[in-house]
Amino acid sequence: MSHYRRCYLPGGSFFLTTVTERRRPILCTDLARACLRAAILDCQRQHPFRLDAIVLMPDHFHAIFTLPPDDTHYPKRMGLIKKRFTQCWLAAGGAEQSRSASRQRYRRRGVWQRRFMEHTLRDQRDYTNHLNYPHFNPVKHGHAACPRDWPYSSFHRWVNCGAYTPDWGCGAVPDIDIDDLSRALGE
Repeated sequence: MSHYRRCYLPGGSFFLTTVTERRRPILCTDLARACLRAAILDCQRQHPFRLDAIVLMPDHFHAIFTLPPDDTHYPKRMGLIKKRFTQCWLAAGGAEQSRSASRQRYRRRGVWQRRFMEHTLRDQRDYTNHLNYPHFNPVKHGHAACPRDWPYSSFHRWVNCGAYTPDWGCGAVPDIDIDDLSRALGE
């Protein structure tokens, strides 16, 4: 049996990725976006965190969460988001993948893969690299020619606050200026 070790850093920033069950391409639908938005807002009300970045791809999403100074519980947040999304999705008629006897026994639904991936952001350079990654992801996967062309991304918010230029990432992944990013974050 695998033993996953997670890093718990009070007030830390975490790059998180979660994937739909069997990589079913549901996340860019109107229903999925509404359910995910509701799930995130509900989670933020119960367990505050700052959603620094997010990009929805058809079968997965990447996000950067920053927790309050005395809090380390990002797994609780991701679990709650996945649970609330699943409840909303199924209640609204969204389909799930077939479930094995084991999934049924442990009351696991067929909407998300069981685990999620995380990376604790160590410093400003690491944060910047992980901010660039999700915003360039639609280009990498061939869904858009430029990050600005993908509507399901916080890229547009970062352009509005001056961290990116509108043509950032058109062609190749450029570096982002760390001083520009710090100003955009208000640091």
